[in-house]
Amino acid sequence: MQTEVIVAGAGPTGLMLAHELALAGIPAVVLEKERTPNPQSRAGQLQPRTAEVLDLRGLLDPLIEDMPSGNQSGGHFAGLPVELDCRPWRTRHPYPVAVSQARLEAFLEQRLAGLGVPVLRGHEVTVVEQDRDGVSVGDVRGSYLVACDGGHSTVRRLLGVPFPGRAGRTTSVAADITLASRSEDVPAAAGHVSRYTRSAGGYFTVLAPLGTDLYRLIFGKLTGDGPDRKVPVAAEEIREALQAVYGPETELGELRAASRFSDAVRQVDRYREGRVLFAGDAAHIHMPIGGQGVNLGIQDAVNLGWKLAATVRGWAPAGLLDSYHTERHPVAAQVLQHTRAQAVLLNTGRDEEVAAVRDMVTDLLRLPEVNRHVAGMMAGLDVQYPGLGPRMIDLDLLTQAGRTRVSALMHSGRGLLLSLDGNNRTTGGRGDRVDHVTAESDDDMDAVLIRPDGHIAWTGTDSTPLETALARWFG
Repeated sequence: MQTEVIVAGAGPTGLMLAHELALAGIPAVVLEKERTPNPQSRAGQLQPRTAEVLDLRGLLDPLIEDMPSGNQSGGHFAGLPVELDCRPWRTRHPYPVAVSQARLEAFLEQRLAGLGVPVLRGHEVTVVEQDRDGVSVGDVRGSYLVACDGGHSTVRRLLGVPFPGRAGRTTSVAADITLASRSEDVPAAAGHVSRYTRSAGGYFTVLAPLGTDLYRLIFGKLTGDGPDRKVPVAAEEIREALQAVYGPETELGELRAASRFSDAVRQVDRYREGRVLFAGDAAHIHMPIGGQGVNLGIQDAVNLGWKLAATVRGWAPAGLLDSYHTERHPVAAQVLQHTRAQAVLLNTGRDEEVAAVRDMVTDLLRLPEVNRHVAGMMAGLDVQYPGLGPRMIDLDLLTQAGRTRVSALMHSGRGLLLSLDGNNRTTGGRGDRVDHVTAESDDDMDAVLIRPDGHIAWTGTDSTPLETALARWFG
């Protein structure tokens, strides 16, 4: 099989990347070793920036259209009892969106089917060979390969790419369950995550209702001990943890799906190795907390997709593809750092000194400026790449065609030049990669050039000419 881009892994990162490439008209194929989709919910929410990015492509509304409005609680830091307030960041999605990873993957895979992008299940990567002209993965040949095949990436192992960091020190379980009976300590309705956390009898638990009698249970021993991640999770383990924390009245009904995870922290040194690139968990892993993994992976995909498409098309300016590493590696490094801090503050071992630090951080989070800073960090709304402006606010606009929003003008996956002052501007013959729209807005802004990933590349107040910015990012 011949294609342009081979994507290894059909998780959120790989599927979103394939979607970005399809929008740009780049042939791609997704290889996934599992024959059937993983039914486990896994990540249970989308952070605000992930919601914004999906909105940029017109994906958010159809993803959630038949879902109940759900709980509107702010995010959290280390499960502390203070809601993180994203409203100061001027986002249309100030609360985490309650969408499971399983639902997101199913939705994206369905979208790819509609776009004619093959997702080949039961296709395990066993050999990777690259040369000056391309990459071969078995009988599939492409110009580039992107490894989105998870924390235990086969591509990374076959290429001998180091994965430096710290091995896991604790083992925990995530499970989708129903309850045959429950005590009054079991949360009955959705709320802030701090309401779901408890510990007793040598265990810590996070028990979150998912609706229709389904719960997501995360638990582990306070000592951090546990079986190897490859050992299947037994119903008796879950039953023991439930009764230790919630009492004998709480009985396990059905174990739908379960897996083990650790608090390992690792990141590849380089996101590109010749014609092979790394994204999502194949590039970085951390303790799964607060939807950070999906948040990072989706933004990796949207940062990389248009750059890789431009490279394949032949119009990419010098250094564009390498800017993927330059921009995204530091973002993931920061996430690894703050998830390590959260792992300590979770205080599953109930250390008295850590408890004192938790109390102090809780008080700090009640200060508006601290809350805003941490909220932006956890939500991904604070990301600003070197030499660029921040993410573009999703402004209401009035165009000749009627009322719209910035996000609605970016569904094509191309760049956007917005003229808001009535002056005529030109994209300099780049109409195949940058849309130009004249509009009115209540915001005090005369013009803005927005990259396909939603970040500001130029404004009318910059000293740099528009043409320089266009050439820098769009060739």
